Amino acid sequence: MPRPFTFFSPARLRSVLVGACVLLLLTGCQGVVGPSESSTSTPPTSNAPAPSSPVATAAAVYKPADANGKAQNVPVPVMPELAKENSKAGLEAFIRYWYATYSYALETGDLKVWSSQTDMTIPAAQAHKESVELNYIEGRWIVGGRLQIPSIEVAWPSKAADSTTAKVQVIQEAIQYFDSSGVKGQKDSPPTNTADAVFAAFQNGSWHVTNYGAIVA
Repeated sequence: MPRPFTFFSPARLRSVLVGACVLLLLTGCQGVVGPSESSTSTPPTSNAPAPSSPVATAAAVYKPADANGKAQNVPVPVMPELAKENSKAGLEAFIRYWYATYSYALETGDLKVWSSQTDMTIPAAQAHKESVELNYIEGRWIVGGRLQIPSIEVAWPSKAADSTTAKVQVIQEAIQYFDSSGVKGQKDSPPTNTADAVFAAFQNGSWHVTNYGAIVA
């Protein structure tokens, strides 16, 4: 039986949930340099390809949010192949990826990937979603708040179990809140180091978070 846990309280939500930034994709200009016309009369060459010069494409560089503006070019988390396996190691990899998608949402305001892997009918998920959206509306943004997962303890059950439980250590950076004019909003949230209980089920060939919350000592 998993240790008892509660859903995030409003106080914790204020400290761990944030909005984010608009993702900007920077692309370079492209062009082809063709041959110039000769001043002398020469026979045309049929089917001759036009020479071209190398074209440089500007790389999108990640820039964390700061007091001057929102984060830019935040890397989108990529699910590792291991996270697709119905195994203890597969679940550990999926949970790390799942938290990475939420950390991405905190920086960008984009909850689509995280929501697609989460039961959005549970109170904790609804509260997290609303808090991210609240800190993202009307041009708001935050600085900090990114997540790290130092450890995961999976209680691997038999194959007949409906879901699997994991105890997860979650470290979150301190958070600063800014409105659209760049003025700091509410009081800063300090960094946190907490333990979560995560429940997940392997359904239709992939993992899905069915419930989660903070562990009560």
